[in-house]
Amino acid sequence: MSDATLHAVAQDPDNFAVQIADQIESFIVVVTEVAKGNEPNSAVPFLLLEVSQLLLAGGRLGAHEDIVPDERYEPDLGAEPDVDDLRERFAVMLDPIDVYNEVFDPYEPRKPPVACRISDDLADIVTDLRHGLAHYRAGRTSEALWWWQFSYFSNWGSTASATLRALQSLLAHVRLDQPLQELDGLDTDEAIAESDLAEEAGKVMLEEIAGPLGLRTSSTAT
Repeated sequence: MSDATLHAVAQDPDNFAVQIADQIESFIVVVTEVAKGNEPNSAVPFLLLEVSQLLLAGGRLGAHEDIVPDERYEPDLGAEPDVDDLRERFAVMLDPIDVYNEVFDPYEPRKPPVACRISDDLADIVTDLRHGLAHYRAGRTSEALWWWQFSYFSNWGSTASATLRALQSLLAHVRLDQPLQELDGLDTDEAIAESDLAEEAGKVMLEEIAGPLGLRTSSTAT
């Protein structure tokens, strides 16, 4: 691909690749900014919005015909950027609501829920997206689109969908004045059956979640 062609693609706001890259870069920028903790009270609403918008890009990639990269073998991008700091910041910020339950394949019968962490999910999503963005910035547009489409189906799409459900559920509990269930002792390295979750669940009062997140319902304000 010539420099002139690359320049034309980069300048065309109606180009599919440009739109996808813009949405992905915007997600990475905002999530990285949220992780700094400057506005912790707005963290969950911001994340809900950004993950929702990212999944729009994912849906477009998923609905698109199979993308074939120009090169047969993926060029070496070197070491992946470290996301441990981002992961740890979110783990601290979102405690004690970081852990949630997810069923990965809704079409697999009697699949028990698995403990996941929003902080892990966000770090994994950013890792996948950055990988494709490195190709895009290097001028390998077809490679970037192929990677984003492939990893959407294989990893970040389902991860973002699960994260979105967790964030939406959290805000729904707060806004509807419904107590959450605390998964006391549950962690992502434990294989806990659904029956065990009921025994470990304890009530978390709405105030414990709504206060730190800056969310108040009419009932809590009165």
